[in-house]
Amino acid sequence: MNKIIITIALALVLAGCSGNWGWYVVNPTTDAGMVNLKFMLSGLYYTVLLSVTAISISIVVGLVIALPALSKNRYIRSINRFYVEIVRAVPILVLILWVYYGMPQLAGIAINVFWAGVLALALSDSAFEAEIFRAGIQSVSRGQYEAAHTISLNYRDTMRFVILPQAIRRVLPALGNQLVYMLKMSSLVSVIGMQELTRKANELVVTEYRPLEVYTILVLEYLVLILIVSAGVRWLERRMQTDERG
Repeated sequence: MNKIIITIALALVLAGCSGNWGWYVVNPTTDAGMVNLKFMLSGLYYTVLLSVTAISISIVVGLVIALPALSKNRYIRSINRFYVEIVRAVPILVLILWVYYGMPQLAGIAINVFWAGVLALALSDSAFEAEIFRAGIQSVSRGQYEAAHTISLNYRDTMRFVILPQAIRRVLPALGNQLVYMLKMSSLVSVIGMQELTRKANELVVTEYRPLEVYTILVLEYLVLILIVSAGVRWLERRMQTDERG
C-alpha cells in the first residue's frame, strides 16, 4: 500500500499539478527535457568512480590503522587513537577544501579536483573503516589465534588466512553502509568543481531556473543508485553466509 501511495504522489508531482511548476525541463518526452536529463546523468560516472576509488583506498588505510589498536603496547595503540580521533573531528567539507586549496601551498604539489576529492573522502572515511575493522577483528574468538599458533602460522599468515576472512564477513554490512555513505558524501566535492551528479544539477539550475524540478530528479538519481548498491551489498552478504555454512 505504501508503494502505491508513493507512486501516485510521484505521478501527481511529475504531472505538474500546479501551473507554477516546470517539469517540462526534465520531461523525457521532449527533446529539451531529454537533453537536460542526459546532462544530469553524465555526472553519474564521476560520482561512482570517485566513491569507489575513495572507499577502496580508505579500506586499505583503515585496515593498516586498525592493526596498532590490537597491540598490547599502549604507545602503539595510541597511534590508532590519535589518527582516528583527529580525522573524525574534522568535517568532511572542511577537509575537502583544505586538501584542494591547502595541499598545493603546503606541499607544492598541484592536485586536480578528482584526486583532491578522492584523497579527502578516503582520509575521512579511513578513520571509520579503522574502527570497523578493529571491532571486527576483536570479535573473532581467541581460540582462532591459538588454533593458528598450534599449526605454526606466524602473525601475518594468521591474520591473512584465519582472522581477516572471518572479520570481513562480520563487518561486511558496515562496509556496505560506508559505501552508501561515501556515495552521498561525494556530492560535497561539487564545491570544488567536480563534475558529478550534484554539480551537474547545480549547473542546470543556473541555466533553467527550476531548482525544485532539477533537485527532485537529483534526489531520485541518488535514491536509485543507493538502492542498487544496498541490494548488491545484501546479495554479497547472503552469498558469503551461504559459503560459510557450506
